[in-house]
Amino acid sequence: MKPFRLIRHLLAPAWWLRNKLSATALDRIERTIRESEARHAGQIRFVVEHALEPGAIWRGQTAGDRALQVFSLLRVWDTEHNNGVLVYLLFADRDIEIVADRGIHKHIGTSAWESICQEMEAAFRAGRFEEGVIAGIGSVSRHLEKHFPGSANTANELPDRPVVL
Repeated sequence: MKPFRLIRHLLAPAWWLRNKLSATALDRIERTIRESEARHAGQIRFVVEHALEPGAIWRGQTAGDRALQVFSLLRVWDTEHNNGVLVYLLFADRDIEIVADRGIHKHIGTSAWESICQEMEAAFRAGRFEEGVIAGIGSVSRHLEKHFPGSANTANELPDRPVVL
């Protein structure tokens, strides 16, 4: 466990997150997801968490560990073509993780997801949180469009609304 990380999470107020990603910004992110899913058969979920519980930090839980947990909890894996993608932001760490189900991951691979995360993190460092999220969702969508093109009868299997934990 890193003491500085524990302190950062303990002192990360929830209003920080609301200040950076307002209700209006979350509405725009939801619209971006909905519009992108009209162009492909994939499913995108965006989750932002302001900080982890002290026990999770104490146990050494990483943003990646938490993203996998959230992927499971929200059943992002439960899509017909195994093409769900979770974009997870742990705000206290300014860490973004992308977890993709096996149907899409086998086409894309880890390095492409990491590249998208790096682009988003660069926007976050510049204070452009909403723009970074929307750009990241756009990048994920381009991969989904290539490998899972949509059709008129493509079902929306997962909610588009961002989740704030």
